[in-house]
Amino acid sequence: MVTNDKGAIALKHEVVEGVARLAWADNLNEQSENELAARISPGPRANWRCCVYKEREILKWRIRLTENLDADPYATEPCNNVIQVISPACEECPLASYSVTDNCRLCLGKACQNSCKFGAITMTETRAHIDPNKCKECGMCANACPYGAIAHLVRPCRKPCPVNAITYDEYGVCKIDEKKCIRCGQCIHSCPFGAIASKIDVVDIIKDIKAGKEVIAMCAPAIEGQYGKDITMAALKAALKKVGFADMVEVGLGGDMTAAYEAEEWSEARKEGKKMTTSCCPAFINMLRKHYPDQFKENMSETVSPMCAISRYLKATHPDCKTVFIGPCIAKKSECHEMGIEGNADYVLTFGEMTALLKSKDVKLEPVADSYQEASVWGKSFASSGGVANAVLEVMRERGEDVQGIKLKAAAGGKECTTALTLLKMGKLQEDFIEGMVCEGGCVGGPSKHKTELEIRKVRMELLNEADDRKILDNLEKYPMDKFSMMRGEMNEATRPEK
Repeated sequence: MVTNDKGAIALKHEVVEGVARLAWADNLNEQSENELAARISPGPRANWRCCVYKEREILKWRIRLTENLDADPYATEPCNNVIQVISPACEECPLASYSVTDNCRLCLGKACQNSCKFGAITMTETRAHIDPNKCKECGMCANACPYGAIAHLVRPCRKPCPVNAITYDEYGVCKIDEKKCIRCGQCIHSCPFGAIASKIDVVDIIKDIKAGKEVIAMCAPAIEGQYGKDITMAALKAALKKVGFADMVEVGLGGDMTAAYEAEEWSEARKEGKKMTTSCCPAFINMLRKHYPDQFKENMSETVSPMCAISRYLKATHPDCKTVFIGPCIAKKSECHEMGIEGNADYVLTFGEMTALLKSKDVKLEPVADSYQEASVWGKSFASSGGVANAVLEVMRERGEDVQGIKLKAAAGGKECTTALTLLKMGKLQEDFIEGMVCEGGCVGGPSKHKTELEIRKVRMELLNEADDRKILDNLEKYPMDKFSMMRGEMNEATRPEK
């Protein structure tokens, strides 16, 4: 896992693997959960906290999340967010955003104290002191200090949040504003204490497999390159079948489907002089819905995401199946469980959670001689910034449309997305269409990626170069597109994309 919190990530995956092993053995209960916590934190010395009792309390909350329960066992009200704070783990960060460093000279001018309107600054024998209970974090003292002795410390969970959804209570514990949060998950892997995590579907998936249900995996295009060149889609399919999945389908095929239907929307919008945004990134959709509601209603594509497209296709051809999306994205959990889109995926796993699930059955990812491809290269390229827009333009070209003069805005990362949507809201956006992806670089830069973007891109290019050059619309002729809808409304409003 490519983050600065490998210890926290390793701990999470150890918990997921342990819970999964208990679920496979039909031995998931309070006693076995306590034994798992004791096994991970055996004592008598603590591994990473002040004492084993705190470690085991934190593990108790982690185990609950792994079972798709709310983290807090003492909460009186349910939490509606798939991303939750493990409060006992969120106690090591400093309370104050502004602190005085050794550069303080206790100067006669006392510019910092004079600039503070809240009486938060006093003088000690060695330096100025900021009372965190009085400080309002206005930053006036830091601006006033002639020595630059006052440092502004932005807590690591708050820094990457693109919508300012994170605040803190009086004890310094992180609070996530559900009304603002877009479920992008950037805060999760930014916290060096692993104090923010998401609910996990692994136990429900195991129960369905053990019950004999047809459980089908759907692997995101971004998975190619995550495990090296030898672990192809065919290798992933083979490993997932060993675990108990009935089959695996690459979601790049859903990229082909989404591109075909968004192309029709773009063509109509272009005739009307209307600007549009793409609909693939659920964090971007949440950003639109919560922070730009007018643009959500007026400008967002009505085509479903590739994940939903493949799920609907599978449910149309395998009516009783359960679908599991596997990708680098936390927000896909929100799309699956919170957005209420009919026919969408039943469950979502991140790459790390999938790996832990494989380990729980002692299955290794190994190269295979078989080949497997259902998507065009265009559909596979949905994983990278610009890939969605380029695929839509390719469909328009395949339909004989002139795409000259179309201006595209490929917004990747929270800052670029908010800038583009603000310009759209103000009527100052120069481009015709916005491809919005909240993760920098696109899905390959998702919060649950396994390698650096540079490493992933290098391997992906090799794998994509080995894929055949099938056209998008020709590829879709092989599939029953008239059996399910590609629109966000009812599932039975099915049509085929025009050629």
